[in-house]
Amino acid sequence: MPEVDLPEVLDEVRAAFAAYEKALTGNDVATLEALFRDDARTLRYGATENLYGMDEIRAFRRGRSPAGLDRALEKTVITTYGRDAATACTLFRRDSAPGKIGRQTQTWVRFPEGWKVVAAHVSVIDEPA
Repeated sequence: MPEVDLPEVLDEVRAAFAAYEKALTGNDVATLEALFRDDARTLRYGATENLYGMDEIRAFRRGRSPAGLDRALEKTVITTYGRDAATACTLFRRDSAPGKIGRQTQTWVRFPEGWKVVAAHVSVIDEPA
């Protein structure tokens, strides 16, 4: 059974997640692309799109408007499983979407070149009462 939340591994994934968030809100497309596994099996389900493979993810990132990407995170939970797998889940809010709350889930895997997202899911719902 893998050890859960080894401190040094948790620190590594937290750093990768922070780099992702900085790149996302700053529209640093090169870093966003580098943090996703360059593989046809990598997927990203977005708020309005279903992207299969890194080619589709790249096309989405490169065509996305850089406006309105700032957001505030809440209840971020990062969990590591052994030394090579992790999940990162967070809620987010954007000033441009009052009354809505976003949800983001990422599956991270350590490869020889570092931590990479292999699956991501983003959705937005009405804020619960």
